[in-house]
Amino acid sequence: MDPLLHAWADAQQFVFEALLLPVMLTVGLDHRLEDGYAATGWLLLGVLQVLLIATVLRGLERWKPAEAQDDRAAVRADVVYTLLHRLGIVRVALYFTLVPLLDGVLAQARLWGFAPPALDAWWPALTLHPLLSFVVYLVVFDFFEYLYHRAQHAFNPWWALHALHHSQRQLSCWSDDRNHLLDDVIHAAAFAVLAWVLGVPPAQFMALVVVTQMLESLSHTNVRLHFGPLRGLLVSPAFHRRHHAIGLGHESAGPGSLGGCNFGVLLPVWDVLFGTADFRPEPVATGIRDQLDGRDYGRGVLAQQWLGLRRLLRSG
Repeated sequence: MDPLLHAWADAQQFVFEALLLPVMLTVGLDHRLEDGYAATGWLLLGVLQVLLIATVLRGLERWKPAEAQDDRAAVRADVVYTLLHRLGIVRVALYFTLVPLLDGVLAQARLWGFAPPALDAWWPALTLHPLLSFVVYLVVFDFFEYLYHRAQHAFNPWWALHALHHSQRQLSCWSDDRNHLLDDVIHAAAFAVLAWVLGVPPAQFMALVVVTQMLESLSHTNVRLHFGPLRGLLVSPAFHRRHHAIGLGHESAGPGSLGGCNFGVLLPVWDVLFGTADFRPEPVATGIRDQLDGRDYGRGVLAQQWLGLRRLLRSG
């Protein structure tokens, strides 16, 4: 692995010095160069993810699509969201806005004597092998992702933002990042604090985010795939598609109700334990019921963001 790691470090250094460093020095951000270097790593990982989505996952969609997609314009908006997120544009913005604020809050917590109960202090075996610690952190994060996702469906103001993600009638491998930017900020802050509390090392956190993102892209892919007898081990495209189904993924308790099924992000076990699992593999139409009555969630990115804010203000 050493040659690969050295090649990655060289590439990150080259991109940082060629692209980001001159901009940061020009705008007076020379005191945040370390953050800029980290952001360059996210950029390179994002490029790799976009290439995998455009080749492997799009290949799956061509092989055995769950439905014929007749509205390519709707999918193009999701491509824009994916590029904004995976190429690090949103993350770089957070580095220079949200991250300094969080750093200040967490530093103040330390001054008050609050030390996070790091997971490896409870379970010293985590320090024995990075793969073991990665798997444990992944399971813990996924459990909190399940709770977080259920909360998005449980409260009207939060659903008003999250509804943008569910408004896609043409679900595809590009749909994972179709979120309201305010919702993304809330999510980033919540899980940055969780990583701090658990004591997740920065490299492990980066790996957790990238693995989670790629598996989420797979689960949104427009393909007839349910993993057969292994369906209970990993969220499949068929399992997650039911979460996006009209009248099931959001309104399983009846029209206009909050709720849903299949909230698991990576592991279906949480849905099984909490009684929210629906493993039926048949492809279903995706979207929100009120779209059938003409409610507009926006066609382009700017319209979708604006309408999401308006729904939030009207949600009470």
